[in-house]
Amino acid sequence: MKKSVNILNKKARFTYDLLDMYTAGIVLTGTEIKSIREGKASITESFCEFNLSGELFVINMTIQEYDFGNHYNHAPKAERKLLLNKKELKKLEKEVKNSGLTIIPLKLFINDKGFAKLRISLAKGKKLFDKRETIKDRDNKRDLDRVKKNFK
Repeated sequence: MKKSVNILNKKARFTYDLLDMYTAGIVLTGTEIKSIREGKASITESFCEFNLSGELFVINMTIQEYDFGNHYNHAPKAERKLLLNKKELKKLEKEVKNSGLTIIPLKLFINDKGFAKLRISLAKGKKLFDKRETIKDRDNKRDLDRVKKNFK
């Protein structure tokens, strides 16, 4: 079992412009938290949505089945409820409805107390030319670092 669990969504910063970040708790069952502690989870294709009663859920997050779970195992792609303050939920819901922004998970981790937390962000999708510019900047930075290294 790993000491620290950090499951990242590496494509998020490339695909979206990140605006506000929040840390939310997740409602999990016993076998789900055991799989997360083993590092068997993925948030690359997931997103967050509000239901009719104003609760926030993470959709399409994959947590693999626990090996020793028997018939008590969980569904790998179930919707999982996120825990935030009422004030934060109202603000996020207003932003999503009015501005057309989306909420995406960035990082799944376990805090010092042993609880699973999900870092989420309010995000706006990038256009194709923005993505090209990001790639160009990254390549230029890599070339510049290479030149600096050879120069010393």
